Amino acid sequence: MSESDPGHGNSPAAWTAVIIMLVGFTIGTVAFFFDLPWIVIGSAVLVVVGAIVGWILSRAGYGVGGAKLTQKAHD
Repeated sequence: MSESDPGHGNSPAAWTAVIIMLVGFTIGTVAFFFDLPWIVIGSAVLVVVGAIVGWILSRAGYGVGGAKLTQKAHD
């Protein structure tokens, strides 16, 4: 039985984007709780920046199947 693994975003580009976006969501949630709208807006911008950073890194070759990654065998 042959299994093909498409990667599911397991790349430096994906991890970086997700971490930046999680930080943005966390800050935004806490700021919303404390009624700090300017920080909520700033955290929303940070989430968008995380998506853009992930896209840029993917285009630079750090995405799934990118030229700058060494493929590792899965056990």
